[in-house]
Amino acid sequence: MNITMADAAEHLKTAERVLVIGCSGSGKSTLARKLADRLGLPYVSMDREIFWLPGWQSRPRAEALARLEAVVADERWIIDGTSPGTLPLRLPRTHLVLWLRPPRYMSLYGVISRWLRYRGRSRPEMADDCPEKIDREFLTYVWNFEKTESPELEENLAAFGPGVPVCVLKSRRENDRLLARLAAVH
Repeated sequence: MNITMADAAEHLKTAERVLVIGCSGSGKSTLARKLADRLGLPYVSMDREIFWLPGWQSRPRAEALARLEAVVADERWIIDGTSPGTLPLRLPRTHLVLWLRPPRYMSLYGVISRWLRYRGRSRPEMADDCPEKIDREFLTYVWNFEKTESPELEENLAAFGPGVPVCVLKSRRENDRLLARLAAVH
């Protein structure tokens, strides 16, 4: 159920479990951290706390799912991460989804600027000893995200969160406007 930005700001006043999803480089982590600070919600980075171990080692799937189940069972959280395959676990407990859907060139700009900023270091949302990296495969994933990933996201939203409000934000300016609206109503 798509809602407006004004409605999302209203929902955020009482939401205790929020998902921030979207393409890499769309600003998910930045928005989720700012919202967590303003709302007093525990911030969960799926990259750092669920999927990755130090040194770019994938956490074993069963262990990652067990960790995610434990997080989702908590009463309050804001989860930063898309992972369509985990939406069946997360959506039934979610009060609000913020789906960041900027134009793909903006997401590409986001991943390239992030790589320049953290080159040789791990960013805060990533597991330790996972220095920021970029390659052709990752850039292709970002470029094709809307075509390859969004249909699965839409299917999961319909199947596992039909009553969950979804606010689509299409630019960093809209992300900032949501934060400003929240400040005005909170």
